[in-house]
Amino acid sequence: MKVNQLVLTFSSVAENVGIARMLVASVGAQLDLPLNDIEELKVTVSEAVSNAIIHGYRGESGRLVLLELEINKETLKITVSDEGCGIPDVEQAMQPAFSTDPERMGLGFVFMQSFMDELEVDSTVNQGTTVTMVKYLDRSTASPSH
Repeated sequence: MKVNQLVLTFSSVAENVGIARMLVASVGAQLDLPLNDIEELKVTVSEAVSNAIIHGYRGESGRLVLLELEINKETLKITVSDEGCGIPDVEQAMQPAFSTDPERMGLGFVFMQSFMDELEVDSTVNQGTTVTMVKYLDRSTASPSH
């Protein structure tokens, strides 16, 4: 099975959220995904990258965020990783409206869960967080809710 991989490492600055969005939108367009799916991919990548910058690195700009895309015939797998502060309680962090920043809505993980077919969050305090999201491209393998 043919697999295409893209890896992008960038500084933890807000301007790079747009670049991550453009990359995933370009990949979605190459895969001939519907416009709505591409918009959802852009939102999920924005949320994951923003979480890494705002929460993982607490706005510290000299750190690195890793965005990995793995595309095959059946799935688009998106991984966003940081080496930041980590999430003490992943289950709590994934609850709607939970945020460590009172200025934020706390809906990032909610969007990721509703727009993607799979979501996994691995986090270790003081070591970082990896968010892995999968979109099924072959609609016959997608769950009925998507």
